[in-house]
Amino acid sequence: MLDFSGVHILILLIVALTVVGPKDLPRMTRTVGQWLGKMRAMADQFRKSFDDMARQSELDELRKEIESMRSERPLAGLERDMHQSIVPGDMKSAVPVAIESAPPEAHVPEPVGGPAAGGFTPPAP
Repeated sequence: MLDFSGVHILILLIVALTVVGPKDLPRMTRTVGQWLGKMRAMADQFRKSFDDMARQSELDELRKEIESMRSERPLAGLERDMHQSIVPGDMKSAVPVAIESAPPEAHVPEPVGGPAAGGFTPPAP
């Protein structure tokens, strides 16, 4: 803001003492101090109102974004896509019906090496 060194302040006090006089100098400094206090209070109030307006603007923008996301529902098609078949329509006719409707069979793999290697052979059902 204002950068005054000690020398500058001393010169200002000497000039004020000679212009105003020693009798009115305390009253003048008090008045100047009150004005400076009012100016600072006004600047703080302005800064706070500006920050509030910026914050309110950001909140309004976030609200609009949330409402647009709610109205668009970007994941709404996901459920529909999950329930669709993986096999394309032109390939569905190539898939044999017997495979789709055949019950699953219990398949027990043979041990490595077979019965001659001393492995266990399950009884036939």
